[in-house]
Amino acid sequence: MSLLPYSLARPFLFGLDPERAHELTMLSLARLQGTPLRWAYGNAMVDDPVVLAGLTFPNRVGLAAGLDKNARCIDGLGAMGFGFVEVGTVTPIAQPGNPKPRMFRLPQAHALINRLGFNNDGLEAFIANVKRSTFRQKGRILGLNIGKNAATPIEKATSDYLVCLEGVYPHADYVAINISSPNTKDLRSLQGDDALGALLDAVGQQREALARRHGRRVPVFVKIAPDLEADQIDAIASALKRQGMDGVIATNTTTSREAVEGLPHAQETGGLSGAPLLQASNRVITRLRASLGKGFPIIGVGGIMSAEDAVTKIDAGADLVQIYTGLIYRGPQLVKDAALAIKRMRKHA
Repeated sequence: MSLLPYSLARPFLFGLDPERAHELTMLSLARLQGTPLRWAYGNAMVDDPVVLAGLTFPNRVGLAAGLDKNARCIDGLGAMGFGFVEVGTVTPIAQPGNPKPRMFRLPQAHALINRLGFNNDGLEAFIANVKRSTFRQKGRILGLNIGKNAATPIEKATSDYLVCLEGVYPHADYVAINISSPNTKDLRSLQGDDALGALLDAVGQQREALARRHGRRVPVFVKIAPDLEADQIDAIASALKRQGMDGVIATNTTTSREAVEGLPHAQETGGLSGAPLLQASNRVITRLRASLGKGFPIIGVGGIMSAEDAVTKIDAGADLVQIYTGLIYRGPQLVKDAALAIKRMRKHA
């Protein structure tokens, strides 16, 4: 159990600029991980194992990509009780992302808007940080999330994904292909039929070559947007199965502002996350499950602000869930609460 209630830290953090608060939090985690002080924010992990895509997840609650873009805090975040942690998005070359300010809180809606734009230190630094962590040695699952550089033309995006795939492959339990951030120009066009097919075909071929080279086949998941029509979701589901992908992560942030209209910062450009995303994300999960059928792994992410929200993701058809914005608003206790709620729900199903 955490020794430091998050309710004491949150007013201080929310008094800072959102990105400054984020940077301070990550710096603190990086310094405290691996020391006895990690118990100030840590949780005992809920034991609720499940096997998906050939991987044994210790429980069904994970951290979504985006919080730890440079993989500096894997062990610190893992101490919060996550069964799995996903870090990134990493790009081949370091890039600063979009101009600041680029993160905005909407506390009345328990939401965030960000237009960070894959700001990260690049693939080499990312891998070095991953190699320093001990998270995987403790039987936890580590996902590495990859993307394209902003300066890479969209028609050459595949080359960036292949460079990243080769780099992260030896160090990942699974690799997540991010084609759904709204903050990199034209990235979401990769979700279209022809573009998606070409990308996944190239990824699949390289993955098989890497599997032969390294003697193990690392699962590949694809992260998609919530702003998709039913026929688009069905087309993506067909492509995932056809191209031999191992799972799907639903969903990224939304560009819709319908749920936050009129609130301060609501019209800022970027992706909206938090409570307003819950129903949109669940809608995509439900459609994916109907289209993919039983057995195809789905990670549900978007709008989990309570244990009950996490359960709705499982009810919608997800096998696992991920948290990001909920962690900022609720703190590490949400991880344990969500994992326990899902465990209880499954026991009584």
